[in-house]
Amino acid sequence: MPDRAEEPVAFAALLTGWRARTFKPFRDGVEISVLREGAPGVALLRYAPGAGVPRHRHPGMETILVLEGVQSDERGDYPAGSLILNPEGTEHSVWSASGCTVLIQWNRPVEFMT
Repeated sequence: MPDRAEEPVAFAALLTGWRARTFKPFRDGVEISVLREGAPGVALLRYAPGAGVPRHRHPGMETILVLEGVQSDERGDYPAGSLILNPEGTEHSVWSASGCTVLIQWNRPVEFMT
């Protein structure tokens, strides 16, 4: 049994206030603002126009909510308001032709294929 339970965390008005958060480089053309370290992890990812993340495998569930712009993968294009569920064992690459910002939650870090 853990010594102490983790405290709940709230991000008031995140849907309208995410732009004020600090982002750091993550991959070429993609920036990250970490909301929760560890597993599960939670972050905001901001893609510059034309940026992407190479093919990767999900060893755990990943949930994405598109906040702004359009995120794309081999299955299609997902405009703002789209909820994307990538179950354990699935693979894809991700890009944004016009740029986008997403809220992402993962149970386990992805495994890059390249």
